[in-house]
Amino acid sequence: MANEIIEDVWDDEDPESEISEVADEPVERLRIVTDKRQEPLRIDKFIQNRLEGATRNKVQQAIEEGFILVNNAIVKTNYRVRPNDVIVVFETRRPESQEVLPENIPLNIHYEDEHLMIINKPAGMVVHPGCGNYTGTLINGISWHLQQNQVNIENLQRVGLVHRIDKDTSGLVVIGKTEEAMSKLAAQFKKHTVHRRYIALVWGDVAQDEGTIHVNIGRNIRFRKIMDAFPDSDYGKEAITHYKVLERFNYVTLTEMRLETGRTHQIRVHMKYIGHPLFNDATYGGDRIVKGTIFSKYKQFVDNCFTILPRQALHAKELGFIHPATNEWMQFNSDLPADIAEVIEKWRSYTTGMTRQLRDKLDSR
Repeated sequence: MANEIIEDVWDDEDPESEISEVADEPVERLRIVTDKRQEPLRIDKFIQNRLEGATRNKVQQAIEEGFILVNNAIVKTNYRVRPNDVIVVFETRRPESQEVLPENIPLNIHYEDEHLMIINKPAGMVVHPGCGNYTGTLINGISWHLQQNQVNIENLQRVGLVHRIDKDTSGLVVIGKTEEAMSKLAAQFKKHTVHRRYIALVWGDVAQDEGTIHVNIGRNIRFRKIMDAFPDSDYGKEAITHYKVLERFNYVTLTEMRLETGRTHQIRVHMKYIGHPLFNDATYGGDRIVKGTIFSKYKQFVDNCFTILPRQALHAKELGFIHPATNEWMQFNSDLPADIAEVIEKWRSYTTGMTRQLRDKLDSR
């Protein structure tokens, strides 16, 4: 009896880890139940032999990113297939429309020259068209803008996109306007030489004033839509986040984050891992009271903050890189958006009020 192939669909485009943005549940595209007489064979070679157009490198990358499971578990690329193994291959990229529809969407252009653009993306805007978001994205608006300025986008891969930030994260994004500019910018992201500084409000009183989180990040083994931290494991990809405390508000902490790598949901996953999920991050547990009191007034205060800031408190504030044409260092800085700024001010006032009440109680004794 031959190996039973239940479904066979393969994506022949390499996943781009630096521009990945998880928004949809990965779809199962292939399921194989191996024959009871299956001889030991490396999993990467086994899959490659059964999928037309699949290279060894593509298969290995899919295994490392958790898109290929054996008996509902993650394996290494050197795992040897055994009799009656159940092998599942997930789609390695989310389906995206082949054609980007230019749309006249207002863009907050922070800087622009003939080689690149810096956009200050608002929260709530998806970066690239994908399943369920074919219009109204940042790339739809950029396509319109470039066409109006006689920029030929037909051969510009992904309309100049070299990195992404999450839908509900605000801040700076760089766009290459030429193939050469895009290539050189992408190379800097790949080498981790781009300066990226984020501002985040996180739950809890972060113990150390500054530190580094060096823990692999990969797709959650059970819930494929989200990412997870994998300490002391070869699974996932190396991820490094440097953090520094800017201001403390007893129950939440204002921090700055500097990314050394660029993994999907990196800051959100790393901060959850150390016990400080981002304020109002619904995906990673920050949309509830993580630290604080049981008093109803405190709960009402937090709920009011959630209403003002209905998304994770994360802003891509600074972006720096070598200009692809002039070879000069360029660095850009953006103001905090109104929703994050207002919530920070509310926490500052709340903390000041608590301190004043405590001082008055001590003075009255």
